[in-house]
Amino acid sequence: MGVLSLVFSGRRWTRRAAVLVATLLIAVLVAGCGAGGAGSSGEQGDNPAGGNGSGSGGTSGTVTLKVGATAVPHAEILRDVAAPALEEQGIKLEVMEFSDYTKLNPALVDGELDANYFQHIPYLDQFNKDHGTNITPVAKVHIEPMGLYSDKITSLDQLQDGATVAIPNDPTNGGRALLLLQAAGLVKLKDGADYTATVRDIVENPKNLQIREVAAELIPRTLADVDLAAINTNYVLEAKEAGALKNPDPLFVEDADSPFANVLAVRPEDVNRPEIQALAEILVGPEVKQYIEEHYQGAVVPAQALIQ
Repeated sequence: MGVLSLVFSGRRWTRRAAVLVATLLIAVLVAGCGAGGAGSSGEQGDNPAGGNGSGSGGTSGTVTLKVGATAVPHAEILRDVAAPALEEQGIKLEVMEFSDYTKLNPALVDGELDANYFQHIPYLDQFNKDHGTNITPVAKVHIEPMGLYSDKITSLDQLQDGATVAIPNDPTNGGRALLLLQAAGLVKLKDGADYTATVRDIVENPKNLQIREVAAELIPRTLADVDLAAINTNYVLEAKEAGALKNPDPLFVEDADSPFANVLAVRPEDVNRPEIQALAEILVGPEVKQYIEEHYQGAVVPAQALIQ
């Protein structure tokens, strides 16, 4: 016998029974609506990006792309040029700024980022080799010529015997700095030395230079303690903005045809994601080229090309 029949039979109709009926009817209605709502919610939660990584769809269908970068010029280029251009395509660019560049590749590998933009290809190649990873470059964007700077001298001719020279302590930028010192005529490396060179590869050192290896991002702060320093341009630009360089012009700078082009890099499975390709196209486009030339006036040089 049904609940309603029991309730309405004879004199058993009471206020308490009426409350019971109403409660049961509401429970049935709520259960029915909940079942339908769960299916609808699941469909709306699908990721329109259609790929791996941390990119996700917003409430209006916007895809969020998380890209890690160091401050200058990488984060500036992303925020000032790439973000507005991507927004027109329904892609929200979230720039994650890192002060310690050594954390950017691990963050990409761990899935905290969809892409990063901070490193040149030799550094990337060395990282992949050392860590067994396969981070993949998708676009070359610019070159930051490394230069020799000093707060104590205004010409390399003034460099004294036994002078102290700071160079980056990571493998590829350290080798790059040694090649720069060789190009400046200050040291000579063994035949065939490339960007993997170390101080052990110095075969001639006529000025008895004392090479001090320092974390690249800290070198501008050491200028008061050394006679000369090889500094990556991005850190020079940051130091200039902070007014931390006594002599902001390099005493010597590497050629503009340097192989150290900075790249947009991703996990290999994300190379063909539409939003990654959209960002790559923007970074090799005319708007970024114009921004680099006007904003950095030779301190950063466009070197734009798609890799994949």
